[in-house]
Amino acid sequence: MTKQLNVGMVGYGFMARAHSNAWANVSHFFDTGYRPVLKAAAARNVSKLRHFAEQWGYESQESDWRAMIERRDIDAIDICVPNDLHAEIAIAAAKAGKMVLCEKPLARTEAEGKPMVDAVEQASVPNMVWYNYRRVPAVSLIKNMVEAGRLGQIFHYRAKFLQDWTISPDVPQGGAATWRLDVEAAGSGVTGDLLAHCLDTAIWINGGITSLTAMTETFIKERMHAETGKKQAVGIDDAAAVLARFGNGSLGTFESTRYARGHKAGYTLEINGEKGSLAWDLHDLNRVQFFDHSVEGAQRGWTNILVTDGDHPYLGKWWVPGLIIGYEHSFTHQVADFLDGLRTSKPAAPTFRDALETNRICDAIIASGTSGKWVQL
Repeated sequence: MTKQLNVGMVGYGFMARAHSNAWANVSHFFDTGYRPVLKAAAARNVSKLRHFAEQWGYESQESDWRAMIERRDIDAIDICVPNDLHAEIAIAAAKAGKMVLCEKPLARTEAEGKPMVDAVEQASVPNMVWYNYRRVPAVSLIKNMVEAGRLGQIFHYRAKFLQDWTISPDVPQGGAATWRLDVEAAGSGVTGDLLAHCLDTAIWINGGITSLTAMTETFIKERMHAETGKKQAVGIDDAAAVLARFGNGSLGTFESTRYARGHKAGYTLEINGEKGSLAWDLHDLNRVQFFDHSVEGAQRGWTNILVTDGDHPYLGKWWVPGLIIGYEHSFTHQVADFLDGLRTSKPAAPTFRDALETNRICDAIIASGTSGKWVQL
């Protein structure tokens, strides 16, 4: 028997749209035992909230997220607001007995995230953080191939996430559109926003990171604040380059920047092992490149695996082989896994506790970028 699950959304921006699309569509393709209902949306900007709620089909609206959390007809709270608001909302939702899903990163720092973990665990409420790239079928396939030993011993893991949207000094910091450039709202720059994705995927596939050293840079030192109109110091990192050691003995390199002209969302990863290599590119997200060293002689080389077949992760629920899916489907897969976790009592990862480890690594990167020293984790 299918159970109804009433969702309360906090926020109305880009990520709220991506999440709403996932909640609205998951039951059309996945049999999880639950049917999500877009029950309520909450935000302070009433006019923008009204437009968002009507466009996505939310049944009701609240101008205060606290009122939504108090409602008995809300089962799950989905947090899609700037990072500085995550902790207060998540803790209150957990204390109210709600399931809690939080956009990444979990918090601005590990210290801020720890009470969030404590709250959901003390309340024993289901929880999850939206690191959606795990659910791209090609990335999930890479995880499966590594676990199956197709690469043997891992030697190298490298990833980069490149953008170019903040190069102009005229881009402000703060406010609704550019809060990611305001250290008070975001906590960090590319480390928490972009590298966090790379790090979550890396530790999911390759295991924990034991030590690292980093370079960070803020190229434009002052920007006008969108809310005050005054110039002030920029506190976030515009770029980061990281060297890391994993617990399995492999070496990692990570790079992120918003100053790579020509890149809008250039996320790539590559893994090198004794038996072969695997690579993936977000701009060709349905394809895995595989080098199998066991292939003999003249046929040895990189193979392109088009990840569309029914036996590939998640794809048996979508279309026929050869027809591709997109970025938005990774969120649908995450909702499907969350709901399936409710049905089976096996929580879908990453939980708040899982995501706290990514915050810990991000803190180490920021600290190393300041000190220039290696940090043991």
